[in-house]
This record gives sequence, structure tokens and C-alpha cells, in this order.
Amino acid sequence: MNSHIPFQIPLSVSLRDDARFENYDPQGNELACATLKAAARGEGEPFLYIWGDEGVGCTHLLQASYYKAQDLKRSAAYLPLDELELMGPEVLAGMERLDLVCLDNVQAVIGDAKWEEGLFHFFNRMRQENHHLVMAAVGAPKQLGVKLPDLESRLNWGITCQIHSLADEYRRDVFVKRAAARGIELTEDVVKFLFSHSSHEMRDLFDLLDKLDQASLSAKRKVTIPFVKEVTGM
Repeated sequence: MNSHIPFQIPLSVSLRDDARFENYDPQGNELACATLKAAARGEGEPFLYIWGDEGVGCTHLLQASYYKAQDLKRSAAYLPLDELELMGPEVLAGMERLDLVCLDNVQAVIGDAKWEEGLFHFFNRMRQENHHLVMAAVGAPKQLGVKLPDLESRLNWGITCQIHSLADEYRRDVFVKRAAARGIELTEDVVKFLFSHSSHEMRDLFDLLDKLDQASLSAKRKVTIPFVKEVTGM
């Protein structure tokens, strides 16, 4: 374990405080969740690749893995490559010393020869250190169009899991539970209104909840349909 190694997330990277396993319904994604939790503990398969459409929860799961490792006093990093693309693969220098590294939105740098070579070498360094590497992208390894054969080969090592989208009934449950955890009471009518007038992607729903929570606290009003209309313009 290398918990003494300091790591500072670049200022441009922001993580959601509520991106925890406790706030994620694993329905249909039990294997991925179990494997990610094991990786955060430093156990099991050292390489995991998860993929799915935008909004299915890959980012939430990677950030949850990062937080879990931190809670266990293990050194970890979460890096969204779509935000760090211009920094080049040099941003990965020395990170193989960390117990867990989570690379999100890998598809953003695929096709860039320098990045592909950098990822290939980083993968090898992580393997030599016997540390855990988790990657996430919007497609399976073979769907990314990787140009470097050696990197494509590495991406197919370990465990690959597709993250499936939650059915609407489970999305509602997760949304209502998240609201309740914040002290927001939502009637069935309000929930129905929100789900009939907004995106059903969990990321969008959580952003909407953040907006309603802040507005409710500021105005000291309950979240009703008229209030939702006033705040969101629905």
C-alpha cells in the first residue's frame, strides 16, 4: 500500500461529493460494482474496463471507486481524460505508484498516437507495480478504433463490463432516495411531473436535484410543481 504518496487532483478536475457506492443502485450492474469495490480495496483483478452510453453511471462508479480507496487510506487518482487531453500523457507520469488509478472517458484520447502510446506504457507500469487500473469509455475496446495494436490488446485484458442503464422505475427510486437523503420531500405528483418533463439520464436528474435543492433552501419553500416550474421553466 502506498497511502503516504501525496496526489493532488488537477484544479480543472471536479468530483461530485455524492458519487459514492451508497448512492448507486447496482441493479443489472452487480458484477461491475463488486469488481470496482474489490479494486478499491486492492483485491481481485488488477485491470477493469467498464463501458456504456453517456449518462449510465460510468463516471459515478469511477469516482465512487476513488472515494472508496481514499476512505480505506489507499492512494488513488481519478482522471477524466476528456478534460486533461491537452495536457498529454505526461499527466500520468509517476501515477503507477498509486494503489488505484481511474481513467474516465478514455475515448477522448483514442486516435492520438502520443496518447495511445502513453496509455500503453502506463498500463505496463501499473502492471509491474501490481496496482489497480480502472478505465471507462463510451464503447467496448473493439469499438473505440484504437490504432495501436498493443494498446488494443491491453484493453482486452482483465475484466470488461458493460454498464447497463437503469429502468425508469429504478431511476425514480434512486432519485427519490437521493432527494430524501437531502431532506427534500417529493410527492408522487412532483416526481411524475419531473420525469415527464426532463431527461431521464441519472446525471441530468442529479443536476436537476442540485438545482431544486439550492433553490428550495434559498427560498425556504417546499418542492412543489409550481415551484419546480418557477425554478426550471418547465
